[in-house]
Amino acid sequence: MGKSLVIVESPTKARTIEKYLPKGYVVRSSMGHVRDLPKSKSEIPKAYQDKPWAEISVNYENEFEPIYIISRGKKKVIDELKKELKDADELILATDEDREGESISWHLTEILKPKVPVRRMVFHEITPEAIQAALAETREIDENLVRAQETRRVLDRLVGYTVSPLLWKKIGGQLSAGRVQSAAVKLLVDRERERLRFRTGSFWDLRATLARQDIPFDARLHAVDGTRIATGKDFDEQTGRLKEGAKARLLDEAQARELARSLETAAWTVLEVKEKPETRRPAPPFITSTLQQEANRKLNLSARRTMQIAQDLYQRGFITYMRTDSPVLSDQAIRAARHWVESEYGKDFLSPKPRQFKPKAATNAQEAHEAIRPAGDRFKAPRETGLSGEELKLYELIWKRTVASQMADAKQTQITVRIEAANAEFRATGKRIDFPGFFRAYVEGSDDPDAALEDQEKPLPPLAAGDTVDLQSLEAVAHETKPPARYTEASLVRALEEKGIGRPSTYASILGTIIDRGYVRAERKALIPTLKAFAVTQLLEQHFPELVDLDFTRDMENVLDRIAAGEADWLPYLRDFYNGPTGLRTIASQREAEIDVQQARQIELPDLAPHEVRIGRFGAYAVVHLDDGNTVNVNLPDELSPDQLTPEFLRELAEQKAS
Repeated sequence: MGKSLVIVESPTKARTIEKYLPKGYVVRSSMGHVRDLPKSKSEIPKAYQDKPWAEISVNYENEFEPIYIISRGKKKVIDELKKELKDADELILATDEDREGESISWHLTEILKPKVPVRRMVFHEITPEAIQAALAETREIDENLVRAQETRRVLDRLVGYTVSPLLWKKIGGQLSAGRVQSAAVKLLVDRERERLRFRTGSFWDLRATLARQDIPFDARLHAVDGTRIATGKDFDEQTGRLKEGAKARLLDEAQARELARSLETAAWTVLEVKEKPETRRPAPPFITSTLQQEANRKLNLSARRTMQIAQDLYQRGFITYMRTDSPVLSDQAIRAARHWVESEYGKDFLSPKPRQFKPKAATNAQEAHEAIRPAGDRFKAPRETGLSGEELKLYELIWKRTVASQMADAKQTQITVRIEAANAEFRATGKRIDFPGFFRAYVEGSDDPDAALEDQEKPLPPLAAGDTVDLQSLEAVAHETKPPARYTEASLVRALEEKGIGRPSTYASILGTIIDRGYVRAERKALIPTLKAFAVTQLLEQHFPELVDLDFTRDMENVLDRIAAGEADWLPYLRDFYNGPTGLRTIASQREAEIDVQQARQIELPDLAPHEVRIGRFGAYAVVHLDDGNTVNVNLPDELSPDQLTPEFLRELAEQKAS
């Protein structure tokens, strides 16, 4: 028997797979993508350099044919693959099972031009059983997946290379627009605008420490003379005042303190005790987006770092494929998880029936069709893996979430107690965990399930209607309403997923791009858009509104999915998007003359008048209007948050410059 050449993307994956293949199979790596569009003028082939579309490297005059070149540094890799192929009787392409993997396989056939039979081998985990099964059930390259990936690549190139030069001319260098990137930046900018428009509201209430049978507990003021006390939800975010028509009583400091004094000698009596049983079901096993969110919350890992670690765990055979939007578990995985639950926690903690989870939407043709879970038919416990550091932590997170998905529901009881003191009503709340169920293994958002159980329990003493309770302390407490929280990587990924922007395999690169290009900076976990992000978003909103319209971006993703499923034709879509009467090429040509440079460089921020903030050749600066009628230009540090730009702060900067 002759030699079979198997090509995968990475050396790690090659080493792992080769162990599970029979003798005569040689596994080599392509080291990722082997062809792409040119990234610079110098890479454009001479035959095309005089074409009007040369820099875009997509022939929009002739059916959007992409001009591919061998990726930088890949010539030696391709020469070695060609040499191996000469002695092979067949070529097996075993790249990843998503669109990117399918595309790499297609590009390899285009470059290598094999004269031997070609088979496409796909699998979602690297175990001996999975590799043997995949080898027995090979298929041809899926042209629809390839076309969907190519259409995505062409769309991204058309948008980026058509709009970015306008940004350079009208605002400044080092700026870029992107089909998904710009929509993600707009989400961040819109949230920051909400924060800038926000007006703080102030209110007071009372906090009592009460006791029954020497067991202390806290209660908060709920109502006075039968009228509910105002809380944060009653305030208008734009004015900082109570919403019009709000049926709530606003206490100021003097009223709160006077009420506290009057209640110190009152009798405190329980009016009612309400118990509400609740059932908590475990979360589904991880998909790409939820893994990125939870790894950010629990392990403080960026989306990009999470995917790097997950890729390594997958290629070394520890977990299943990490790009998926399906929470479905195979029968094999369910059996493995249930075995662990029974052996680790006992039968009482096992769900009565095997749990299966359905995707929120129809499974995307781009992604794998099983959740991210430990590989194989027997899950290795974290302590058995030999892993350490971040790899161990991420594997343990995946292991716990998968095992917990087959555990019994958690049973808990919410307790609300109404307490009367003179003309005031207080409320105390408690929580009792009646049966921890899956909490024993995994509590979403918490590092330590045992500690989380303690945190979640909020015990109250035995109380019944008519009981008297003792007042131990009573204090007036001031509160201020808070602006909407900035996005974190976790919450931005969640927002992108909910709005259908991008796909699981793209979230890490989207976040990496907007951080690397200076549109956002991370402060602790918060993502803060820069002034550059404001300037670009403003220009796109005014002149290319579709590119930052979330519905438009979502619809583009849906078209790509339909192309991948063979339900839509890529060419008419590209023609309409770029060359049509309202296509991007036409609009960009019209807009170039219309965009005013001064207006494009001025950033609209509330409450700064008469001062102005602009983007210049060397970054952001402020034009500060002094009392004597003169103006001073001051550079603004890159690390400034938009909410730090107040008239007082700008005058201070101007005075510092003058001195």
